[in-house]
Amino acid sequence: MPRRPKPIRRASAAAIDLALQGGGSHGAFTWGVLERLLDDESLPIDGVSGTSAGALNAAVMATGWAEGGRDGARIALDAFWRDVAGQGGCFGSPTAWPAVFGATPFGAHFLAGLAGFNLEHHPLYAWTQQFLRVFSPYQFNPYDLNPLRDVVRRHVREASLRAGVLNLFVTATAVRTGQPRVFRREDLTIDALLASACLPQLFRAVVIDDQPYWDGGYSGNPALWPLIYETRALDLLLVKINPLVRPDTPNTALEIGDRVNEITFNAGLVSEMRAIAFVQRLVGEGRLDPGAYKNLRLHMIADDVGLAPLNASSKLNTELEFLLALRALGRQAADAWLEAHRGDIGRRSTLDVADAFLAPRPASGRTTRATG
Repeated sequence: MPRRPKPIRRASAAAIDLALQGGGSHGAFTWGVLERLLDDESLPIDGVSGTSAGALNAAVMATGWAEGGRDGARIALDAFWRDVAGQGGCFGSPTAWPAVFGATPFGAHFLAGLAGFNLEHHPLYAWTQQFLRVFSPYQFNPYDLNPLRDVVRRHVREASLRAGVLNLFVTATAVRTGQPRVFRREDLTIDALLASACLPQLFRAVVIDDQPYWDGGYSGNPALWPLIYETRALDLLLVKINPLVRPDTPNTALEIGDRVNEITFNAGLVSEMRAIAFVQRLVGEGRLDPGAYKNLRLHMIADDVGLAPLNASSKLNTELEFLLALRALGRQAADAWLEAHRGDIGRRSTLDVADAFLAPRPASGRTTRATG
């Protein structure tokens, strides 16, 4: 498992790497987390690994940072997510949904809170799910129209990604082999970002170098190993937006399909966390040389309780009101984590991997238990 990599650039001992999950519009939660982390001028960020919406957050942040420092990164993220809301349909929903949804009883957010942003009771959502069972994007989208493409082009500049200070890693899944492909700064393109966010039921595969790619969540959500092998930072902070645990057993076709997708998209991350925990145990027992293996300090920002009312249908919802609510949740979660654990960066882990990933139980609160 991970040997200490040959450095590509020296980073501060207190620098952190970020691992950003994908999850459609729920990526706006990560927007809030990043915004709060960027507020801490004393917190260096070395590498960022992202998948799907996590990859988009990473690339937009890196573009803004390269062109305007931390302030530029914050401004870039704000502009991107507001553009997503204005464009509509970026994560697969028809562009008419936000207006219709907000004008009907289904959009009574003031009564239902975040749960009011779920779309499963909306007639357009139910109809679309049935439609996607019969027709593929190669049939209903022969011209490969993708509203996300134009949005990403407006907010990501490839030259800025390569010239910036952040080491970027974006994961997509090779359709033919099922293996992950990690795009790095030197080969990271707009197409690579679209590939990382390409759900095959909604969009045609993105072809890069004659190879078709689907969403990176199938092979790593997000991939951690590039951060282990290719950066110097020993602190790795996961921003988790996908639930590991659902307390209820799904009993409708839609619920079952949604839960299967959640389990599939979490499988790669759980496997990597299991391997990291194994190496940490061996290093702690003195059975591995800590100078030869990278003994990571792991951290996690999440809000399982705050996001619990949301189901998979809400990942398609790009109403600005919803995105801003998720952003606020992300900022609050990051603020609480920094208040509790800012002093632990560079010193010890604050995530108990075994408790959170290897034998997870239903969440009882918003904070993760500190270890060490």
